Amino acid sequence: MSLEINNLPEKNIGVAAIKNKEGKILIDKRLSTGLMANLWEFPGGKIEDGESVAECIKREIKEELDIDIEVGEHLITINHTYSKFKVNLRVYICEILQGKPKPIECQEIRWVEIANLTNYSFPEANKDIINALINRFG
Repeated sequence: MSLEINNLPEKNIGVAAIKNKEGKILIDKRLSTGLMANLWEFPGGKIEDGESVAECIKREIKEELDIDIEVGEHLITINHTYSKFKVNLRVYICEILQGKPKPIECQEIRWVEIANLTNYSFPEANKDIINALINRFG
């Protein structure tokens, strides 16, 4: 079993916990097809070769939501193993510099009170992000 886990593909992901002036966090609903379809998530994506985490997050948020953001402090790094792959999530607190978020690569976006994030269905690895946000911001 451990040999199988060691051979799983690994994804390094930059994740944005985008916070607005009212203290709400932006989440998006994954597309209805593909892995983890219809679950909510914090926006972000795969870190490309030669790209810093901050560069990845800025690029992914521009592509997915058409906004420019400032990548702030590191919130948490999560290593999680699913049945078919492993993820390394590097999560940063971010703020919008310019633009209004649009659901370009997702079904829907929502601004949610941090305390209400637990009311949404997220992939398993995202639960640690929610706990970190609750611990950090209440």
